[in-house]
Amino acid sequence: MEKQEDTLLTVGIDLGTSTTQLILSEITVENFASAFTVPRIEISDKKVIYRSEIIFTPLINQQIIDEIAIKEFVANEYHKAGISKDNIQMGAVIITGETARKQNSEKVLQALSGYAGDFVVATAGPDLESIIAGKGAGTEALSKAYSGCIVNYDIGGGTSNLAVFKNGDVVDTACFDIGGRLIKYDVDTKKILYIAPKIEAIINEENLSIHVGDIVTIEKLEPIISILVQVLANASGVGEKSIYYDLLITNHGLSNPEAVSSVTFSGGVADCINDVDSSWDRYGDIGLLLGRSLKESILFKERQILKTEETIRATVVGAGSHTADVSGSTISYTEDTLPVKNIPVLRLTLEDELLAPEEMSKRIQNKLEWFVSDGELPLIALALQGEKAPSFKEIQRYAEGIALGMKPIWTMGKPLLVIIESDMAKALGNSLFTYLPEGHPIICVDSIQAKNGDYVDIGMPVAGGAVLPVIIKTLVFN
Repeated sequence: MEKQEDTLLTVGIDLGTSTTQLILSEITVENFASAFTVPRIEISDKKVIYRSEIIFTPLINQQIIDEIAIKEFVANEYHKAGISKDNIQMGAVIITGETARKQNSEKVLQALSGYAGDFVVATAGPDLESIIAGKGAGTEALSKAYSGCIVNYDIGGGTSNLAVFKNGDVVDTACFDIGGRLIKYDVDTKKILYIAPKIEAIINEENLSIHVGDIVTIEKLEPIISILVQVLANASGVGEKSIYYDLLITNHGLSNPEAVSSVTFSGGVADCINDVDSSWDRYGDIGLLLGRSLKESILFKERQILKTEETIRATVVGAGSHTADVSGSTISYTEDTLPVKNIPVLRLTLEDELLAPEEMSKRIQNKLEWFVSDGELPLIALALQGEKAPSFKEIQRYAEGIALGMKPIWTMGKPLLVIIESDMAKALGNSLFTYLPEGHPIICVDSIQAKNGDYVDIGMPVAGGAVLPVIIKTLVFN
């Protein structure tokens, strides 16, 4: 077998609440298949060749991103790195946090997608951002070596995104409106420039003397910092529950916070946790005070704290690597739904797959919420392992659970996409048809492995319609 090697230039662009950054990487991929078989491409090496400066995300006002300034930033960083956008073969643009809620976020993404050949372009809602950050920080990999649940706190400028990992699987997510730039002030004059609405509500409830235009001091900020840190500890089931816990939830808390045994941190505030500089005001926000107070909190006393690979750059994507494959021969599909491109993948755990139909459907619908951004649910591909030689009864159990669980997708008229590792797509697809409206489009393919955080392309049928070409795009973190 001859090993074929190729090097790809890739880019990752992260637009967050507070900061925007870019990373250029070289990804070495090798085709381990023979000349007469389907390509089997794997990443053999990844090397960061350029890290941009980290800038504050440019805004025209609190609701609109400065699209022109973002494009200028990317163009300037390409120039500094000495590369042309035509040299870039693939990459990813991820827009997260408060920035994803801005009025023109989709327009910005579309503009930036022209800066690489084949981009994965995604607006990440709070749950998907939690997963991306947890994978980027290295928490997903850490969880494979630990028996308990590990939660990653990605604390940025506007939100704290939590993702719980167990044995390499995402098992829960949460998000809180807690971040380092919820109060902003002028570094020179110390005058307060901005207070986030929820923080203002707490200030009013506590009768604190903190207003826009006031001179900021540590003494004035300490009561607010204390409340935010208490809620962050509560998020992992630690400490007396704050009366502001529910107020500061972005979408939902963890379903079982007491199960968390270890904690990791990423995001800009993670860098502030161990900051040894005596100054507290050099960034013009509360990030340094929040990080230092967190380190002294009950959370650090009652949970094991693990070190992450990345902190502020955890959500920066190094590249979108492609794995080309073809489906198995026992597949089901409606041809007029093809091709489909850049569809995010939701992977069930083995535990999910063993559930009774009603419980499986609930688990699927809970996890679909990970992909909601600005109130909208996109088309999702459901991935699972399946069984090697399933009985008719088992096929029916899978079909009922999947059809009920994916109902929020297909009731919108979108096709039902299912990707299975085991060779059972034909039987499962036929069973799924019985649970859907007559003639509803479906694509059910097997012999394909896809994970949470992947994106999938499925092309037109080949080999006389016997198989479908599939490309899995995996986000590669630094």
